[in-house]
Amino acid sequence: MLQLVVRAGEPYDPIMTLKAIIHDAEEGGFWAEVPALPGCFTQGETLAELEENLREAIEGWLLAAEPEVGKSSERILEVAV
Repeated sequence: MLQLVVRAGEPYDPIMTLKAIIHDAEEGGFWAEVPALPGCFTQGETLAELEENLREAIEGWLLAAEPEVGKSSERILEVAV
């Protein structure tokens, strides 16, 4: 189960922003990885195709990982400085 935290007075923003590292593929085109999502990789012949494939790969990764969320004893603390 995913937990969403919305602070009082702040609107809900359903957009998740993730960073992807884009590499030139040896055979042409591009491949990308999403460091925040281990094992989330994809490829594309053009940057536009790569971006579309990244969206699909991220969505698929999140859907597959959802049952595992909350079962770990690990915690993440976000600190603003």
